[in-house]
Amino acid sequence: MSDVASKPASAPARKSKGGELTTNAIGRRNLRNGLLFIAPNFIGFLFLVLGPVLSLFYIAFSKWSAFGMPKFNGLENWARLFRDDQFKHSFWQTIYYAVVHIPLTLVIAFGLAVILNSKLKGKAFFRTIAFFPYITSIVAAAQVWSMLFDPNAGVVNQFIRIFTRGWAPGWFSTTEWAMPGVIIVATWREVGYFMILLLAGLQTIPSELYEAAQVDGANGWQRFWKITVPCMRPTLFFVMVTLTIGSFKILDLTLVMTNGGPGDATYVLAQYVYLQAFTNGNFGYSGTVSLVLFILCMIVTIIQFMYNNHKEK
Repeated sequence: MSDVASKPASAPARKSKGGELTTNAIGRRNLRNGLLFIAPNFIGFLFLVLGPVLSLFYIAFSKWSAFGMPKFNGLENWARLFRDDQFKHSFWQTIYYAVVHIPLTLVIAFGLAVILNSKLKGKAFFRTIAFFPYITSIVAAAQVWSMLFDPNAGVVNQFIRIFTRGWAPGWFSTTEWAMPGVIIVATWREVGYFMILLLAGLQTIPSELYEAAQVDGANGWQRFWKITVPCMRPTLFFVMVTLTIGSFKILDLTLVMTNGGPGDATYVLAQYVYLQAFTNGNFGYSGTVSLVLFILCMIVTIIQFMYNNHKEK
């Protein structure tokens, strides 16, 4: 009895007479297989993402036209930023887009997720319909929405005129309504993806919590705020960070639908980076603007992390 108790409970297994692998050998094999499995993705990230990001910190302080080697020019690019009115305009347009698009998309996605998480007939069909815009070609979607938002013959304006006695927005033909139109299309396109993420989070909440709250007399609104929202905080945080970074990097939709117009009403930072790099050939200054965009995303993300950590304490 004492001999059995004196043996360590977690002693590593030795190789048996039948030739079975030891615990250490199995661990090394699993580690090797795991490293081989993630190696392609890690190598791709190292050379295609991390490498260019690190080189950006040098290019942002240099003059480079993509020919030859970048020449360090100190703070000259940064001084130019403060004199560049087009940069300032694109910066505030990016903020405008993000401030409106992020809460709008999050609220609609969360609402749809809550509805589709209930006992609703045909909810699998509605999930597919909601997610379908996310995998639709951005070019095709832009063309369809451009026709829907046509100021004269578009279906959207014809419907609005029923309630406004003939008035309707100019949408992509006016500077006042171009960005709201882009935000509407972007929300329509992305809400299904984030709805799926939130729906997955909702399905992890134990049903016993709702049953206990209902027995205690809590109504639906109280159960939502006291159970659903606190339990969904990790998922909501992930969605918020992902949505924020994507909103600051918006490019494809504005480039295809409006090309920054009319005028520069939908001109955002990512498109200004594209203009300076591939149209003007000024890769050094483009890197400076890219670094500003990177810092902006980093600051907002850090604030979100701090707020989330504060709420969890």
